[in-house]
Amino acid sequence: MIETPYLLFLGDAPDMLAAKVAIGISDWRPEHAVGQIRLPGCGADLGLQEMTLAEAKEAGARTLVIGVANRGGIISPAWKKVLIEALEMGYDLASGLHNLLRDEGDIVAAAQTHGGTLHDVRVPSVGYPIANGVKRTGKRCLAVGTDCSVGKMYTAMAMERDMRERGIKATFRATGQTGILITGHGVPLDAVIADFMAGAVEYLTPDNDPDHWDMIEGQGSLFHVSYSGVTMALIHGGQPDALILCHEPTRKHMRGLPGYQLPTLQRLRDTALPLARVSNPACVAAGIAVNTQNMDEAAAREYLAQVEAEMDLPATDPYRFGPSKLVDALAAI
Repeated sequence: MIETPYLLFLGDAPDMLAAKVAIGISDWRPEHAVGQIRLPGCGADLGLQEMTLAEAKEAGARTLVIGVANRGGIISPAWKKVLIEALEMGYDLASGLHNLLRDEGDIVAAAQTHGGTLHDVRVPSVGYPIANGVKRTGKRCLAVGTDCSVGKMYTAMAMERDMRERGIKATFRATGQTGILITGHGVPLDAVIADFMAGAVEYLTPDNDPDHWDMIEGQGSLFHVSYSGVTMALIHGGQPDALILCHEPTRKHMRGLPGYQLPTLQRLRDTALPLARVSNPACVAAGIAVNTQNMDEAAAREYLAQVEAEMDLPATDPYRFGPSKLVDALAAI
């Protein structure tokens, strides 16, 4: 188990999107975050108390969490001084990067010398099976997006919380490092060998009560040339009964791909739904989640009304305005 509370390390993240791991923890488990620590030039700020390692240790922090999800998942040499100093002060380290803590000799040596524990949450801990496509009991909902980092995890978590408050059986199923750090369990899907990814999703969402919903955290995008494979594994392994279409309307291009424009919501629906019906012919597009954080409230509400009219589906920003419309849509399935 990863010891809480956390000090969230933002490093030299260029913007808030790059600090999405830390943001997720701060938003969904604020009681676990005592503060933040940043390097010069950091472009992300969670609004948490700025702390030194010593100050956070005095406040009770047990684990320094790397809250950055940079392109390629690399541990920057600029971070090393802080990470090793944290181990020397008695912290554990937790990371969801592809670049594993356990592969960095100097970090491993510091952990061994000072008794710290290294948590690489992006390392699969189970030998997952190859998917078999056998129909499972229970219901499943998958968030799919026009791009990466458009709010798929927030949508699934907001819906699960609303469903539990209504007395509906629901479980959030984490498939990425942020979700795993928030909930303490899940599958680091993009670190699973490709042939076993869909099987890992089947493993994550097993047979359940007929009225139970697994709210599956989406990853990547069918339209993102870097990360479309993980999305396909979720679509086929998840056997979703419902898709929630996720979108961020102010994007100028795909995340990290200036030469690629975002698809429309219509194209997302018309592409994702036939693929989902390969493993579950009854799958439907249930609603639309729009990340409106870069729009004022009036513009956001106008955009949502426009989307509802064009798509004939309920649309909301589940974090800003609540997920009730989307949960109502699932309840009607």
